Amino acid sequence: MRLRDAATLLDVSEMTVRRDIAASPGTFTYLGGYIVRASDVPNGAGYTIDEEKDHFAQAKAEASAVAARLLADNETIFIDCGTTLTTLARLIPGDMHLTVLCYSLNVAEILRRKTNVRMILLGGVYAPSSDSFSSNESIETLRRMGINKAFISAGGVDEARGVTCWNFHEVAIKQAAMESAVERHLVVDASKLGKVKAVRFSQLDQFDSLITEKGMEVRK
Repeated sequence: MRLRDAATLLDVSEMTVRRDIAASPGTFTYLGGYIVRASDVPNGAGYTIDEEKDHFAQAKAEASAVAARLLADNETIFIDCGTTLTTLARLIPGDMHLTVLCYSLNVAEILRRKTNVRMILLGGVYAPSSDSFSSNESIETLRRMGINKAFISAGGVDEARGVTCWNFHEVAIKQAAMESAVERHLVVDASKLGKVKAVRFSQLDQFDSLITEKGMEVRK
């Protein structure tokens, strides 16, 4: 069913339908303007953070360790949601002063214990699938910020089809963070390379580097 038809049928806004879809990733997803069953989308079922956290855990941690080498004192950074970048949050040195923007509870839980980190947790509607929030206010906050480095996660990375994720509500947040950032770093484990997930949010050439457990590939 088309997204706009569902909104008309239910007498709600398209954004309401999108948020309901994001809250039920195992049942539905949003693809090309249509609502489809998650089981009908190629590359597996929908994304849930509890199921994903143990997949390629060592590779994700190693990729974040490579990204951590880019951290610098007194900068403002953005840490994306998901399971890959939690190690990056943990690796922030205790004596390093940073302002960190995030929108996921798993990252925020780590950052709140860092005494020299000023954390800005972007709020909104809670999406259990990725343990994250989304709202128009969060996007506006990101657009007003000066971000030195944005560390972005993804579910799929393909040279031709672009950089994709499972959850529609993440797209505007990722894009706003990238637009406000001086440097944009894509951090994924190598299992994501060559994969395509439901929603494209960027092309690969929009990133300054691609970071995996194998190291950092400078893109610009």
